[in-house]
Amino acid sequence: MGRSKEFDKEYVLHKAMLVFWEKGYEATSIPELLKAMGLSRSSLYETFVDKQTLYVEAIHHYKKIRQNKRNLLINAPSAKVGIRQYFDQHIISAFDEDLPKGCLITNATIGLDSPDEQLHKLIRDGFEELEQSFFELLSTGQQTGEIDPKKDIKVLAHLLLNLNHSINVVSKVKSDKKIIYNMMNTVIEML
Repeated sequence: MGRSKEFDKEYVLHKAMLVFWEKGYEATSIPELLKAMGLSRSSLYETFVDKQTLYVEAIHHYKKIRQNKRNLLINAPSAKVGIRQYFDQHIISAFDEDLPKGCLITNATIGLDSPDEQLHKLIRDGFEELEQSFFELLSTGQQTGEIDPKKDIKVLAHLLLNLNHSINVVSKVKSDKKIIYNMMNTVIEML
């Protein structure tokens, strides 16, 4: 009879997520994961099968914990307020000194050399879900008259998606949030 697992799967998954987020998939070693997660090699493989499966689960975990930020768009009182609240929170988290720089999804995209279709789909879905959230909020803004009905909200949603990911990249090399806030304000004025 096998021993039962004596660890919190969500906790160790969170620890693995932080390592992948900071180092990327390719640069993360199994010994680094074991140390961060506080697991034995056998526990890691029994629970997560392999490094790539662990990485996919870490990305799912990341998306789940980031849902609160996405909810700012879903539950927004108005299009511009929701977009501003989303990007305010996004900038805070992108520059948070207690977290790895940028965003796990953006980092995964930049370092995406894996031929694994599941991983490609997971990242593509993350992009499409965020872009769709922006589009739906902009559509509501057009219906209420807050957003000019002549504006192409599909293009604007794509612009906001790109702003989101560019903030993630820039935050890795620049520490001046003021320019990021100015950029956000300029984009919101364009709406």
